[in-house]
Amino acid sequence: MKQFLKQVLAAVIGSVIGMLLTFFIGIILIVVIAAAAFSSASKEKTVHVKANSVLHLNLTQPVTERTTNNPLKDFNFSSFTSNKQLGLNDILSAIENAKSDPDIKGIYMDMGSVPAGMATVEEIRNALIDFRKSGKFILSYSENYSQGAFYLASVADKIYLNPQGVMDWKGLSAQLMFFKGALEKLEINAQIFRHGKFKSAIEPFDLDKMSAANRLQTMSYMDALWNHLLEGITATRHVPAEELNRLADQLGIRKPQDALSHKFVDGLKYKDEIIDELKDKLALKEKSKINFVELEDYSRAAKKDKKSGREKIAVIYAVGTIGGGEGDEENIGSDRISKTIREARLDSTIKAIVLRVNSPGGSALASDVIWREVLLAEKAKPVIVSMGDVAASGGYYISCAADIIVAQPNTITGSIGVFGLLPNAQKFFSDKLGITFDTANTNKHADLGTPFRPVSPEEGRVIQESVEDIYNAFIGKVADGRKKKSQEIDSIGQGRVWSGTDAKRIGLVDTLGGIGTAIKIAARMAKTENYRIIELPRQKDFWEALVKDITEDSETRILKKELGLNYVYYNNFRDLALSRGVQARMPYDLLVY
Repeated sequence: MKQFLKQVLAAVIGSVIGMLLTFFIGIILIVVIAAAAFSSASKEKTVHVKANSVLHLNLTQPVTERTTNNPLKDFNFSSFTSNKQLGLNDILSAIENAKSDPDIKGIYMDMGSVPAGMATVEEIRNALIDFRKSGKFILSYSENYSQGAFYLASVADKIYLNPQGVMDWKGLSAQLMFFKGALEKLEINAQIFRHGKFKSAIEPFDLDKMSAANRLQTMSYMDALWNHLLEGITATRHVPAEELNRLADQLGIRKPQDALSHKFVDGLKYKDEIIDELKDKLALKEKSKINFVELEDYSRAAKKDKKSGREKIAVIYAVGTIGGGEGDEENIGSDRISKTIREARLDSTIKAIVLRVNSPGGSALASDVIWREVLLAEKAKPVIVSMGDVAASGGYYISCAADIIVAQPNTITGSIGVFGLLPNAQKFFSDKLGITFDTANTNKHADLGTPFRPVSPEEGRVIQESVEDIYNAFIGKVADGRKKKSQEIDSIGQGRVWSGTDAKRIGLVDTLGGIGTAIKIAARMAKTENYRIIELPRQKDFWEALVKDITEDSETRILKKELGLNYVYYNNFRDLALSRGVQARMPYDLLVY
């Protein structure tokens, strides 16, 4: 017994020591991370722009809706450095500020691809077009241009390509992944309930290729996006759209010389020759050094709101998949967003609200919770919706009660439809794993929703009725917001996805433009000129973000790093497979390239 007690005591002491070591190591780790983050943040001192400078535009990091205040969000823990992701808000602010900054003489665009959605690229491109009105130059150079990068660069005074470089020109493509075959092999049955012949969010679980209706809508909005891109390039590069299409069909831009001969670029040059040309524009001597100002640095100098005053216009960001709860900067939580809208409505100093929506939708119930707050706010003060890359399904649901809806021509919107998905994995567990389930219910349908048995015909009818009820409520609310009849909304609904251009034509959108357009409309409707912009919801402070990054986001960071662009497929499958309740969601996460 004595020996046993010694062993127990030793085990307890060892456990306590282990816990203490883990605790102290954790504390040390947090301190080290915090010190590194604060060191990175401390570098963000006021930027003093020298005279005769050039703004360097190099968009290598994904463009988010707004720059995060979290210094760890883009922190590389292997190198203890920060790869700052600038938000669209700061990019637009920097370009606008550079337009009137006497120390900035021009912009040097240096990029091969732009990791951003098409509507985001459109916002930046329009800001650059406005910048050119100042008479300052824009020069673009790259060793390889993606189609998105070329579309952005096409506003430049001069476009140059490396003599051995590559220009991608082949048209747009949207690719879907289908899981039906895999589910069949696993003997998992996807039980589907939907309204809308175009509501194709569940097609990956039910088909092995696009349905005719889905292909029709996909080609319709893809053509609209492509035609808008061609119009923009034709306007700035003066190459007819017919010629651009012919070159894409024939893969006519195969060599750098092809890009030059077809007027895609103005010259084939190496980097040193570009530097020399910039020096000529700046009237610098051969051995002089160009004062380049990085966009990230300049955004801090430009982060001054030119307008000030007691009156405010609130820009509320609703970004990501819609669900219940708090959400975060990448996902819309109905509790957090509805509370933010409510507080903005009750704040007498806020004269108007701009709801910035970039969402493929999600939970129909959570969407309805947010819709209610938008409706109440619209009755109290002007509410303008500004749509980003995607504002569809639930993203449109939360938008439809606004006074005015603003979208870019290449925004993806509509998708007014709902669906439900219940997986039946009974055979997977029994036949593949040898696992069976037995259930004791107090009532006949007590275990409805379990993935371990099929839905009965009676239960299926109940679920379908719920889908129909939510769809009818959806189109009714859109009809009220758009001042149309429900039958009219149903005819353009049915889950169909539209481009911003087509959405304006059929009345789902009021005006084409970006967030700046929406803010101007909000100010005009509120009859205010002396206002300042506040951005909501409040971003997490440093310590909140630190805890979240160390715990919740670690798995996501690893998956994003390993899967790259394919992370979107994994994320889409996971979201749909784990979704609960009836969904108002985009058909898929759209990858256009």
